[in-house]
Amino acid sequence: MNKKLGEIIASKYFSFFVTVILFAVLYGAGIAMYKGFMKPQVFLNLFIDNAALIIVTVGITFTLLIGGIDLSVGAVLALTCMVLAWILANTGIPVFAAIFIVLLMGTLFGALQGYIIAKFDLQPFIITLAGMLFCRGMTAVISRETINITNPVFVAMADFRLPVGPGFVSMGVLIALAALIVAAVVLGFTRFGRNIYALGGSESSASLMGLPVFRTKVSVYTISGFCSSLGGIAYALMMLTGYNLHGMGMEMDAIASTVIGGTLLTGGVGFIPGALFGVLIQGVILTFISFQGTLSAWWTKIVVGALLCVFIIMQAFITEHKSKLTAQSSLEENS
Repeated sequence: MNKKLGEIIASKYFSFFVTVILFAVLYGAGIAMYKGFMKPQVFLNLFIDNAALIIVTVGITFTLLIGGIDLSVGAVLALTCMVLAWILANTGIPVFAAIFIVLLMGTLFGALQGYIIAKFDLQPFIITLAGMLFCRGMTAVISRETINITNPVFVAMADFRLPVGPGFVSMGVLIALAALIVAAVVLGFTRFGRNIYALGGSESSASLMGLPVFRTKVSVYTISGFCSSLGGIAYALMMLTGYNLHGMGMEMDAIASTVIGGTLLTGGVGFIPGALFGVLIQGVILTFISFQGTLSAWWTKIVVGALLCVFIIMQAFITEHKSKLTAQSSLEENS
């Protein structure tokens, strides 16, 4: 029995299942405390309100899986919103061309960061921190004031509602779900996905196996940049503005979400569905606060911070437990 329990704890799916159970418990508690929690639209609002964060979290999950990090995602999101708003307000460029421009901008910026990190073997924390400061500064250079998006085509996209049973979802949710599905397929069923997990497990081993370490690193940060700009589009659809303080602190929310979702900070283990549930847990906590009515939204940060500490400790425990099981198996084989 103890051996079976030990194998369950050591499983790479253990953290994910803990996250799912935690979400179910929190949502069940909300239903028990507030009648409004039972409305289907309340559940769908978790996706609507957090569509941009879901997309950004997808991108940052890729970087954490290789043992890296990307602190620039919130700033790239803000720059995307600002550039998109400026283009639509000051030029005659069509909406979809403007969207393509900002997506290309974010993708190239992510690729540049990845190239610098991989080429010169630099710490991703420092490079992406510099990228964060650069993008946030560029956003303020474009405009320190809010730029409203009034383009009728973009406004119509923002107002789009897809009926889902008795409720509805927005365009941002559809974009977020598409990003989740594509990312899950890439990580779970492609050679590139296997390379990412191998690189996160051990870069030296991946290199000795002949895997394209350099190309994989650059590609991962390219994906993160693309997801940041895609998240910026989803954020602009929700806010209909460009502002230099958009996405402030979103990189921390994204990192917390993916870690709570079961991604190891050391790399090599993580799941896109877990990252989704990590975001939804933050959404449930904020919904709790909204229904309660007297608590500050900062309580979300407090609770998420506490959860993050718990999950990091749990990760350390699981890693230590795996090491003990491996050592025990080796002793049994040699005896």
